[in-house]
Amino acid sequence: MQLLPGLFQIGGSLSGLTASQVAGPFDDCNVYALKIKEHIVLIDCGNGETFGEIEQNMLSWGLDPKAITTCLLTHAHYDHANAGSILKKKGITLLAQSQCADAVKTGDERCCGYLYHRKFQPFEVDKIVKDGQQLDLHGLSVEGIHLPGHTQGSTAYMITWEGKRVLFSGDVIGTLGYGHFGWDGSIDFDKQIYIKSLRKMASLEFDVMLPGHGLCSFSRPWERVETSLNEALIQWR
Repeated sequence: MQLLPGLFQIGGSLSGLTASQVAGPFDDCNVYALKIKEHIVLIDCGNGETFGEIEQNMLSWGLDPKAITTCLLTHAHYDHANAGSILKKKGITLLAQSQCADAVKTGDERCCGYLYHRKFQPFEVDKIVKDGQQLDLHGLSVEGIHLPGHTQGSTAYMITWEGKRVLFSGDVIGTLGYGHFGWDGSIDFDKQIYIKSLRKMASLEFDVMLPGHGLCSFSRPWERVETSLNEALIQWR
């Protein structure tokens, strides 16, 4: 579905866009597509079992899956990154923060395959994204923002699109109508580091927040971040 001109959500089990037989919570993440001229850039890629559905969704909205050039990973969890091995075989460039890159290369328990009773399919990313780095993707400036806590490699991506500051936030903020944080069961989850990331995120200026699961926020999205920070300070200190 089109969220803004040229910006689409093409996957996500909680949005009813994809469905799989994976037995686990949050079985498939929100996958986003940016149409930049004749190119398509993805943010996250899902659990792999739904990639055929993702391609069909793209075709339904006039997007050619063969135009995908790049995928930005927000973190290494199975539901967000396991399809990376599929993209790799297609020659698509994968980008991630260094700790995320290490996790998907090894496919170890940081990728949480055990949560879904699946084996994560390891792959190597092509480029490392540093905190604050400005990426040039087909003329679009994309800022990588390292926000560890949910995982040590968690990274958000900021763009300006149709005059709006858009933040792809991954699983840093809970957006399901309950709770305030991403899943806290990952082996590299860290509450104190998470608080620092929420403080950092609360200082950012953005108009739209597109999360890793659940509800997109087009109206006062920063309020969700401030609420999350407040709850973290209450619960985790």
